[in-house]
This record gives sequence, structure tokens and C-alpha cells, in this order.
Amino acid sequence: MKDQFLKLLKEHQGIVHHICALYANNLEDRKDLFQEISFQLWKSFRSFRNESKFSTWLYRVSLNTAITHIRKRRKISFTSLEEMDYVLVDSSNPSDDDIQNLYQSISKLTKVDRAIILLYLEEKSYEEIGDILGITISNVGVRINRIKSKLEKLLGNS
Repeated sequence: MKDQFLKLLKEHQGIVHHICALYANNLEDRKDLFQEISFQLWKSFRSFRNESKFSTWLYRVSLNTAITHIRKRRKISFTSLEEMDYVLVDSSNPSDDDIQNLYQSISKLTKVDRAIILLYLEEKSYEEIGDILGITISNVGVRINRIKSKLEKLLGNS
């Protein structure tokens, strides 16, 4: 079981890194959050029943852990990309300033909205986002449209 868990975590660690980047403000906090998420995933692994995709279950546990972690540590906001080893957004070669502005804008969203936009940027379907967050597909669509509007305003005012 341990080997299976480690294999699955290694295959899907990018998901956890993306969540850590959006919910922690520096490299040390991201490392702490990654460890906490990994620990919670291991504790919960026996409850994974293959009723959904592993990645869906991993998102759900990881996002819940990140939000709980933030509540414990008070308000944590993502402010810089300097220590990041990867890029969440893959568009036609955006500049570092564009990426930093996007992350700063995302960091101003609520915790739930950050989770929704992360999953949307990961190209998850509305159904998958709804399953992960426990909301309806129509609610996902409405919230994504509202988040896009918020981000357009935030990026326009940057």
C-alpha cells in the first residue's frame, strides 16, 4: 500500500505543487504546506475507494488541507514568483510580469475562488470541479464567469 501511495503521489505531485503555490506566500511555507498535504493524503489514503479518479480525490484532500492550513496560520497570500520552479499558466510565452500579475490577482480572490480557478486553469471539466468542491455544475459555471470578471478588473487595475 505504501508503494502504491508513493507512486501515485509522485505521478500527481504537480497538482499539490500548484495548490501550494496558490495558498502559500514563500518557499518555506510552500514546503510546509506540501508536507502537510502529503501527510493528510497518506492518512486518508485508506479511505480512497476508487469511486472517483485519484486526481479528483487528491484535489479534494489537498484543497481542504490548504484551506485548513491557511485558517490555522491566518491570512497567507501569494506575493512573488521568484522562488517558483514551475509555471501554472501555459500561454503564448507570457512575460514574468504578466505571470506575476496573474498570481497576485488570483491571491486576492477568496480561498474557494482560488481553488475553482486553479482547477479551471488545470483544464478540469465543470463536472470534475463540481465533484472536487462539492458544488453543482451550474454553480461552477456561474462562479467561473464571476471569477473571470473579477480577474479582468484586477488585472486591468494592476
